[in-house]
Parts: sequence; structure tokens; C-alpha cells
Amino acid sequence: MLDPNPGAQDLRDFPLGTYPSTWQHRAVAQTVLIVDDHAGFRSFARVFLQSAGYTVVGEAADGRDALVAIDRLQPDVVLLDVLLPDLDGFEVARQILSGRRRPAVVLTSTRDLSDYGHRVADSGARGFIGKADLSRERLEALLWGDASRPA
Repeated sequence: MLDPNPGAQDLRDFPLGTYPSTWQHRAVAQTVLIVDDHAGFRSFARVFLQSAGYTVVGEAADGRDALVAIDRLQPDVVLLDVLLPDLDGFEVARQILSGRRRPAVVLTSTRDLSDYGHRVADSGARGFIGKADLSRERLEALLWGDASRPA
């Protein structure tokens, strides 16, 4: 569906399943915070996201640091690992989405989506991408609700 909010300026202004019809490249100028306790995945995700046209504004290794970073950096998107050493990703997502500033949250894990049952849908996140399946197409399908792309 094309944009229901013609004056919108960024991703947060669009409901799930809609996208801005006037934007040439949907990823440009979208800022991302990467939250994962494994430095290797954070490095991989940073390179991947930057090559896909996103601006990575920060990284966090646990849920508490993520919550602080979101307030400070105000990202458009949070790529959030489910398995963190302090708070799990579902709790972090709940806290993020109950706040005043509500970035798009995409959950990720080395485990399969089926391992989490209804928790992903109940979390308020845009969706889930397995770490091994992370791709521009899957990410944009979740962020923009593009039904023509597999999620």
C-alpha cells in the first residue's frame, strides 16, 4: 500500500504494510542500532547494513546498553538479538516499543523462528530474521511490508 501519510519524513511515520511512494531508495538515510552479544555478528551486520545503504549509528552488546543507546542515538531501526546476556530480546523489544520513541524492531537469532512460538508476534517487533538468512530483501520486506518479497 502506498503512503497513507504524505507528509511523513521517515520509516516510523508509516504503519506496517505501507511505504513512502516518493522515496527512490527505501534504505537510504535509515539509521540502525545493532544489538547482539557477539562482536563477530555485530561486525558482520555493520558491513552488511552499510553496504545495503543503511547508516549504522551504534552497537550494543546487551539489552540494558541497547535501551540507553536508543534514547541517545534515536535510530530508525533496531536489529535485536533474541538471546542477550541480561534481558532477552523480547523484553528489550517490549520496553523499546512502550517508550515515546518507537523505532522499527527486527528480531534475529541463530535459532529458528519456530523455537520462539508466538513470542515474536506478541513482541511488537516487525518480525524475525534468522542470522544465517539476513539479507537486504528480507530486512526490507519486514521494514516496509513489501508483500512481493519473502519474509
